[in-house]
Amino acid sequence: MWERVAPKATGEGFVPQTPHHRPTAKRIRNFARRMRREPTDAEAAMWHLLRDRRLAPFKFRRQVPFQDFILDFVCFERRIVIEIDGSQHASSARDAAREDVLMAEGFRIARYWNNDVLLQPSAVLEDILVKLAES
Repeated sequence: MWERVAPKATGEGFVPQTPHHRPTAKRIRNFARRMRREPTDAEAAMWHLLRDRRLAPFKFRRQVPFQDFILDFVCFERRIVIEIDGSQHASSARDAAREDVLMAEGFRIARYWNNDVLLQPSAVLEDILVKLAES
């Protein structure tokens, strides 16, 4: 019958690529999947604004597992993470530690309150565009 054979990468111009993702724990991946299926109102509104490269050429992904975290929205090309937060994140030590890890990995973090995303989406988008242009 048929035998599966991996394509042989030979020839001029072949450059081995490192994986575009890092392995994460299965529980984190499953939790991210559940968060994509059940977004908050603010996350759903933000995803509607960011998806399908609606912000010029920038591709965003949502609820992305990264190490022990789940990033609300991330543009890997520009190394920017967008977090949509409620009041429970106002002065969170865990969020500060998470930001330190992300900044060490070369990411910039932009945080927006749920109310801002729901009530002033154009102002949030303008701010995101400014941050994307800075990188």
